[in-house]
Amino acid sequence: MKKYAAKAGLVVGTAALVAGGLGGTANAAEGAGYVGYGHTTSGSAVWCVQHQVNSIAAKVGRAQVAEDGKWGPRTDAQVRWYQSWVGLDSDGVVGPRTGDYLLAYGDQYYGGLNGYCTSLIPSDSSLGGFYVHTRLD
Repeated sequence: MKKYAAKAGLVVGTAALVAGGLGGTANAAEGAGYVGYGHTTSGSAVWCVQHQVNSIAAKVGRAQVAEDGKWGPRTDAQVRWYQSWVGLDSDGVVGPRTGDYLLAYGDQYYGGLNGYCTSLIPSDSSLGGFYVHTRLD
């Protein structure tokens, strides 16, 4: 039951982000490169994606991937899971939309509006300073 309540909280928070948080300016890097096959596949940006998606996976009881800074099949599958879970196209590429969700709902120490990963994960700034607290916080 706890798993379903956590998922419901994330879905409600995600819907609120989409509905109300599309304006304003965030500190996230709009120029950060995409992450995934065909794009950046190693280094700090990949570590940030792994860390942020693991943070979310842990909140809902899903297995985590190694945070080794290397893009591989497990990281790709985890990102696809997350994209599908929040209603995005599950293409396995972290672009601005996926980046916004990871920054908003992942570990706020590294994500959020001013964390270490905000300059490494692509964002289109639709975070807009808007953050919805959910049962996952």
